[in-house]
Amino acid sequence: MTRVDVQLACDDSDVPEADRIREWVASALAAAERVPAGEYDVSVRVVAVDEMQALNRDFRGKDSPTNVLSFPGGDVAGLPEDESRALGDVVICAEIVRDEAAEQNKSLADHWAHILVHGTLHLLGYDHISHEQAAEMEGLEVRVLTTIGVRDPYRVQ
Repeated sequence: MTRVDVQLACDDSDVPEADRIREWVASALAAAERVPAGEYDVSVRVVAVDEMQALNRDFRGKDSPTNVLSFPGGDVAGLPEDESRALGDVVICAEIVRDEAAEQNKSLADHWAHILVHGTLHLLGYDHISHEQAAEMEGLEVRVLTTIGVRDPYRVQ
């Protein structure tokens, strides 16, 4: 079982409800093959541009905002085995997600779903650095999104 904590750290009115965010994260976890056994916690933090830019600069060396950052958790020495572990944190910039959806002529809800699925898969070690990794991750994203009624975000609309 995974618990998803949703933190709203911005005043953007276009942010989906916390239950929708939890559903999208759960959909990604249900489809992924790399989910470890046991109970895990995931935090989703929705932020403004300035916080996202600071995080991207401090953790990735890129002094610009981005749509999503994922920070995988790790094992905690001495944590009892029956305690839940942190799978990690997903940070999403509401304004960038909204702007991307408009630029790409996508439904805002569909783009939120995609970005949350994408960020959640990063917590599990999926990546898109190489062509092979990208094909695996994007294929899984498309499968997850299809199950929740979202069109393939990689197809030209």
